Amino acid sequence: MSVCRFRHLRAFLPLFAAVFAIAFVASAHAQGTRLWTESTFQDFENGTPNGVAITSDGHLVPGPSSTAVLTTPSTYVWSVAADRDGNAYLATGTPATVLRVTPDGKSTTLFTTRDMSVQVVRVGPDGAVYAATLPSGKVYKLDPNATGKTDDTATVVFDPAGTNEKPKYVWDLAFDAQGRLYVATGAPAAVYRVANGAKPELFFKSDEEHIRCLAFEKNGDLIAGSDGTGLIYRIDPAGKAFVLYDAPKKEITSIAIGDDGTIYAAGVGDKGRNTLPPLPVTGQATVTATITIVAPGSVQAFNGNTLIPEGSQLYEIPKGDGPPRQIWEDHDDIVYALHWTPQGLLASTGNRGRIYRVQDDGTYADVAHLEASQATGFADTAKGFFVGTANAGKLYLLSRGEAPDGTYQSEVFDAGMFAQWGRAEVELGAGTQSVTMYARAGNIENPARAWGEWKGFTPNDGPMGIESSRFMQWKLVEHPGNAVGTVGINYLPVNVPPVVDEIVVAPGTRAMGSQQVPGQPQQVTINFPSQNTGASYVQEPGKEPLPAYKDKDAVTVRWSAHDDNGDDLSFALFYRGAGERNWQLLKDHVRERYYSFNSALLPDGHYRVKVVASNAPSENPGAALTGSAVSDDFVIDTTPPTVNNVQAQMADGKIHVTLTATDATSPVTHAEYSIDAGRWQYVSPVGNIADSLTERFDFDAAVPAPRPEAEAPLDPQEHVIAIRVFDRCDNAVTVKAVVR
Repeated sequence: MSVCRFRHLRAFLPLFAAVFAIAFVASAHAQGTRLWTESTFQDFENGTPNGVAITSDGHLVPGPSSTAVLTTPSTYVWSVAADRDGNAYLATGTPATVLRVTPDGKSTTLFTTRDMSVQVVRVGPDGAVYAATLPSGKVYKLDPNATGKTDDTATVVFDPAGTNEKPKYVWDLAFDAQGRLYVATGAPAAVYRVANGAKPELFFKSDEEHIRCLAFEKNGDLIAGSDGTGLIYRIDPAGKAFVLYDAPKKEITSIAIGDDGTIYAAGVGDKGRNTLPPLPVTGQATVTATITIVAPGSVQAFNGNTLIPEGSQLYEIPKGDGPPRQIWEDHDDIVYALHWTPQGLLASTGNRGRIYRVQDDGTYADVAHLEASQATGFADTAKGFFVGTANAGKLYLLSRGEAPDGTYQSEVFDAGMFAQWGRAEVELGAGTQSVTMYARAGNIENPARAWGEWKGFTPNDGPMGIESSRFMQWKLVEHPGNAVGTVGINYLPVNVPPVVDEIVVAPGTRAMGSQQVPGQPQQVTINFPSQNTGASYVQEPGKEPLPAYKDKDAVTVRWSAHDDNGDDLSFALFYRGAGERNWQLLKDHVRERYYSFNSALLPDGHYRVKVVASNAPSENPGAALTGSAVSDDFVIDTTPPTVNNVQAQMADGKIHVTLTATDATSPVTHAEYSIDAGRWQYVSPVGNIADSLTERFDFDAAVPAPRPEAEAPLDPQEHVIAIRVFDRCDNAVTVKAVVR
């Protein structure tokens, strides 16, 4: 007996040295009410806060308000400064300008340059505005009340061409108590001092690549951060330096000093490698240049809106003899600027436009999401903190105190299917008596496209009262003194029927583990028809190759199925022969997604299998739903062909053979013959195409050469020709004829 081979069976010869276990995707018990929970900092980061801070321990608390003051024509705001009257000064790039912005948001252009950008802007003790440009590396002194200055008309107070070292970059500016200007440069790394119109003098030179940032201590010592190996220097008024800290990161992007003398620094980039390309520099149409020295990684990330691997770290160097230590780290954000406040250290970051407030104990809060890729710098004013941004170039005002009524809007939640929405479970922080919350629902992911209106609800007290839908979103109005922790939304997905995605039937195979077989059977795998078995094939969960072995007396059915509710499934298998109307039960209560059975259960013929999936294991009695699919036609053929009218005779020194072969179920495919127990020779039917249940064979077989004398037969004229005929399912019958 044999069973017809199936076209979707793929054999591996050999399969593997050891038989591997069959892996199945285990579905969780998903019946009944579910709970969507947001409780961690990472959860809440997916939402949109406005005047709400997200704390590192997973709470929503009142935070500062952030108000958009101005959107500039430039892509980048590289630096921001403020004067005593609350006016902001912006250093921009593309185009490169210095803008003066009044407290009511009106802007005027103080300065334009042919350089790529104005890299730094500071307000000096004398009330003048100082601006450093890139790539010329010049520093200009500007009258805050004189507009329209250019490279040709503004006063140059520092020109690298006039120095012996001729640095290529200016990264920061600072003023000491005497009003002298200090210029941080790169390539080479140095600090220059400019005293009241005098010629710049070299104050400090480093073997690093760049001096990136400056800040003065109260005693007059200058703190400087480098790019190269991430050094933090303390430089006394005589220019003598001492390394306070060799940071783990290669670049110190910003330094801030607290009222108690504690030094804070931000570090980015891995030491020993630079994963970013050189910084391209393109100015206005009259000049184009390319900087040949690689700029700091943070600047390249800023300009290209890319991420620096491994993110940023913040370090604290205590006043006195305390050792430096890391107080904060983030693997996604790049810190561009720091500003100390009594409430905590503010860090402006990219490339998601976040502002963090970090405490000395390492706790922190995300206090603002700005509509820009990078928050680049701070400037302190009586009303709050100006914040400059890039991509797009904007100016924001961050309040000092808590917003009176901030809001937090959650991310859109997808239930995966139509659902009923129940009660909201909300953890209220200490001292919080009640909160104001809203919810809305819709059946398309974008809330702006015909969702329901926001509806107020009382948390922890009954259903939210929104429409049944696939998507929902909640909103919190935060008041001073309140705090909210975990927010859980109860919902009940509508029960949907399971789906049988695909069925494959492989006659002549038996799945591994379904029955032990002696010896070493030929191993195969059973794949689904939709799978790409080439080199680019990527396995889908639940569709891994099914190990099996060849067994002429077996049939294996394999199927894939899913349930959108995530319910556990059970399966029932039915079969139906060609021309029949009723399905007959083959096996029920199957939990695996394959089944092997003996082919002797079914007579020869054409069949189909129906697989019915039920979610009964996860549903209330009487509430189960089913889904089904029917396989392609397959053939069970365990009977060999019959052979009639066998004629064999000698003709012109050859044996001429004719015969007719017929099979009741599958087409006759070919024959083989052997003369006098010799080797078998393949023969096609008449016409060569084997596609019928009856085929005729007509061929000449060459007579083998005479045997040696010692093996000569009694009758050398007698020959026995054996012929075996095969059908499509490899069933074979053998007949013979004697020719003299």
